Amino acid sequence: MQTLLVDDHHLFREGIKAILAQISPDMACHLASSCEEALHLDADDIDLILLDLHLPGKTDSEAFFTLRDYFYKAPIVIVSGEEDPNSIRQIIADGACGFIPKSSSPDVLMAAMDLVLAGGSYLPPSVLEETAPATRTEKIEEVVRALSVRQRAVLEKAVQGKINKVIASELSIAEGTVKAHLSAAYRTLGVNNRTEAVYLLTRNQIRI
Repeated sequence: MQTLLVDDHHLFREGIKAILAQISPDMACHLASSCEEALHLDADDIDLILLDLHLPGKTDSEAFFTLRDYFYKAPIVIVSGEEDPNSIRQIIADGACGFIPKSSSPDVLMAAMDLVLAGGSYLPPSVLEETAPATRTEKIEEVVRALSVRQRAVLEKAVQGKINKVIASELSIAEGTVKAHLSAAYRTLGVNNRTEAVYLLTRNQIRI
């Protein structure tokens, strides 16, 4: 696993690097203070991106899409001091696969990072409380199990923030087939899009 942390605060970068080393000593952690600095890395070398918001010189969406387009295979998780639920929902809608507040305690931060590195998604309780009440977890688990193997594979990659073109390439299927599987999975889950799927699964602590 090779992780890229993009944050313009030196102390925070070093702190996250230390936490990642505790979780996975063999992990390589690349540090960048800006999108421009991050783009000097080889895109194929990065497996996961941790991105701060409000970077100098770019809007949040510009920074996100710049990194997503270049590191197109790597999921992006936001790690930021921004805690406005609407802003968080927007960045999830843009394609981020999780959001970890900088205000989190060290234990929560480590648990969230551990979950993300294992392929899961993390959203803070304060954000999930802004959404509809949780459905019974057992019921959602049954619904997820009812998905076909291919639907689950496509949904898992979509929840990780991967675009349809990348999902199609990784699963060796047509992009139209990806869209069809996602539509079927969303209908089964009772959601309308990837953002709602991320919130539903995270709220109920369900891994695909």
